[in-house]
Amino acid sequence: MVLRVRGVALPDGEERSFWIDGDRLRTDPVPGAELVVDGGWLLPGLVDVHTHPGTERTDEPFDEGVLRRHLTDHRDAGVLLVRTPGTAAALPGWVDTDEDLPRVRSAGRWLATPGRFFPGLGRDISEDQLVAAAVEEAAAGGWCKVVGDWRWNEPPVPLGLLTATVRAVHATGGRVAVHCQTAEGSRNAVLAGADSLEHGMHLDRGLLDLMAERGTALVPTLSVFAASARGHYAAEHDARRADWLAGWEALPGTVRAAHEAGVTVLAGTDSHPCGTVAAEADWLARAGLPPEAALGAASWTARDWLGLPGLTEGAPADIVAYDRNPLLDPSVLAHPSRIILKGRVVA
Repeated sequence: MVLRVRGVALPDGEERSFWIDGDRLRTDPVPGAELVVDGGWLLPGLVDVHTHPGTERTDEPFDEGVLRRHLTDHRDAGVLLVRTPGTAAALPGWVDTDEDLPRVRSAGRWLATPGRFFPGLGRDISEDQLVAAAVEEAAAGGWCKVVGDWRWNEPPVPLGLLTATVRAVHATGGRVAVHCQTAEGSRNAVLAGADSLEHGMHLDRGLLDLMAERGTALVPTLSVFAASARGHYAAEHDARRADWLAGWEALPGTVRAAHEAGVTVLAGTDSHPCGTVAAEADWLARAGLPPEAALGAASWTARDWLGLPGLTEGAPADIVAYDRNPLLDPSVLAHPSRIILKGRVVA
């Protein structure tokens, strides 16, 4: 059965019709198609580019049942494409074949050199093993994730090593995400040529022009930091607290400056519950991104960055429909009226 949807397509803002033939969008009319969306606003499926399905606590093992539940939670919120920059285990094959689950781009297991991650949660390796391990993880899903720094007062992965890692992965056609929160760790990630900075809490704004030139994306995960800010404000006053709060208070301004410098800023939630990328888009708007940029960070911009087109001829048939315009009211993003994933109506 061919399906038809009609509405105002974003980001172009024009009223359009699409016919869904299998898992592809068509713009040529198909007689007899079933009209499943008639009016409203149409977005390419939402995207969370930083989510870790399969575990909820650092002391719990990866669980396939939890993984399925998390991915289902994403789907039910209209998040139809996710990137998992680090998981506790390799994703099972059914993730890519289950028609009821979002499309997934995986960075494999976290790559953690000594002292730079929760012990046993990722793939614990020595610094001498990092280059080879990164190439191996990227070969499985196209991405790898390096924990580039960890504690606020300890050194990050050395710049020379991180540069060699990025170059080796790029030579195979892969891409590298780097966890970085300290100033030096963020600096090393930028200078090494990483494809994305995850968090970038103390990112030096003087590096933004270089990021824009190189196409390095920033995934600031504002919502997860906001959720823990109250606890940090209430914590005992010490150097660690002061460092964290200085980074948090500067981060919204850094996000705004990154966008203004031409850096691709993307929406990622990092923590749980899954399916909350609408809240991250709202935080990006609060940070000063224009409505179209904040919304695109969780939809068409993110899809393009991950290699998938938006609402165009031949694009994957992933559509989220809304009764009201989410560009005018960001709260609408959390309440889709229709969800179409891989050419099938799922909600």
